[in-house]
Amino acid sequence: MKKILIIQTAFIGDVILATPVIAEIYRLCPNSKIDVLVRKGNESLLLNNPTVNSVYVLDKKKNKISELIRLLKLIRGNKYDEIINLHRYLSSGILTCLGAANETTGFKSNPLSFFYSRKIEHSLNIEKHEVNRNLECISHIGKTHFIRPLLYPSPLDFEKVKEYTNEVYFCLAPSSVWFTKMLPVQKWVELVKILSEKGKVYLLGGPSDFSLCELIIQQSNIKSVENFAGKFSFLESAALMKTANRNFVNDSGPLHMCSAMNAPVTVFFCSTILGFGFGPLSEDAKVVEVVGLNCRPCGIHGHKACPLGHFKCGIEIELNID
Repeated sequence: MKKILIIQTAFIGDVILATPVIAEIYRLCPNSKIDVLVRKGNESLLLNNPTVNSVYVLDKKKNKISELIRLLKLIRGNKYDEIINLHRYLSSGILTCLGAANETTGFKSNPLSFFYSRKIEHSLNIEKHEVNRNLECISHIGKTHFIRPLLYPSPLDFEKVKEYTNEVYFCLAPSSVWFTKMLPVQKWVELVKILSEKGKVYLLGGPSDFSLCELIIQQSNIKSVENFAGKFSFLESAALMKTANRNFVNDSGPLHMCSAMNAPVTVFFCSTILGFGFGPLSEDAKVVEVVGLNCRPCGIHGHKACPLGHFKCGIEIELNID
């Protein structure tokens, strides 16, 4: 039995986009024992995943050195045959190189990749989906198939949201870690007003997004809109999004949740672009963006504010609800 550790300690969407790698390893090597390391807060994304043996957690709020030492002891003790690092930054490189695995694989862009057994190109300048880039990290195991990301809400997760699915409804996820990846508040307000005439409107997000969702509701002045930010877990939210008449999201984690559930989705790309490779994979997916801005994209991840001060890539977006 081959023991494999997959490392992806970045954001929610990055973990979701790593799930095809897990599924393909299991398909190609069904007797493998596959463990996954993620950052604290993202571990619940892998609940109920039948191909995952164990999930380990890196707590980035704790002392970095002590956390790395703790995890290295754990990793080395498990004596992995291979560590596959899908994260491109130093801390994961340290865990990969010092994890005492027989083989190590990861992206060349990791600063410690010169120690890896296999180094894979990762470029955002070539139009290739991140799922494809991730799958290239396991090409040595066998020929892989492109598949959508996978999440596994339980029957209890679907039961938790069932009462909200008995009529036409729309899910909106207005927040993002980066300001310039987020459709402006006034646009969400406009969208709420349009959609509330067609059905129920639910605002989704984490606990920290509650105040933003409340602001949108207050400015829309539509009392029937429900603020579910912080109310549902990742998988409960995914279950709700799966049967929505449509989901409206930024270029952020909820986009990839929709891909994993093959849920109908409209994605607003503000400062980032589809060409980076993080676009929607749902069968029914639409991208809305401002075309022709010379300043776009202004960065890979986005910024806390528009570098030029005008934020035209968000303000000039035309809402598309068809």
